[in-house]
Amino acid sequence: MLKKENTVLHIIDIQERIFNVMHNPDFIRENMVRMTKAAHIFNIPIIWMEQYPKGLGSTIPELNEILSPQKPMEKMCFSSCGQSDFNTRLKQEGRNQILIMGIEAHVCVYQTVSGLLEQGYHVEVIADAVSSRTEKNYEMGLRVMESLGAKLTTVEMTLFELLEEAGTDEFKQISKLVK
Repeated sequence: MLKKENTVLHIIDIQERIFNVMHNPDFIRENMVRMTKAAHIFNIPIIWMEQYPKGLGSTIPELNEILSPQKPMEKMCFSSCGQSDFNTRLKQEGRNQILIMGIEAHVCVYQTVSGLLEQGYHVEVIADAVSSRTEKNYEMGLRVMESLGAKLTTVEMTLFELLEEAGTDEFKQISKLVK
């Protein structure tokens, strides 16, 4: 089970120049916004990456607004684990449960998940907050990540797992996000 105090949300490459060509972009955008807002409610640290922003642009405005004033970490490797500043930041957080959302499922998300699993982290991929340009690549990315040992989840499953109980102030705030 996920625990708020052990969890980090890792956001991978939700960038303007490629986002709208993803499979099901409106659905994915809505779920990514919901999950990012929830991370703030739960006080879950967010590590946010952008792949080659000079070429692929900035993070989509809907997320950029929520994440501000935090700044993204830039990467050139497909896997976030190939960036030493990412690994350093992750170790500084001192948490071993990593929630993943981002694009593309079969490239940067898959390679990051693989690297995190190799390092011994518990990794959960939020399947309804991940995408690829084609549905086939999305599906294959999820299948391979799951076969490596990543748990597949959804935004709503994640939110209620982190809540653990009803009747709290967090429950009221999260309930508004899922309605």
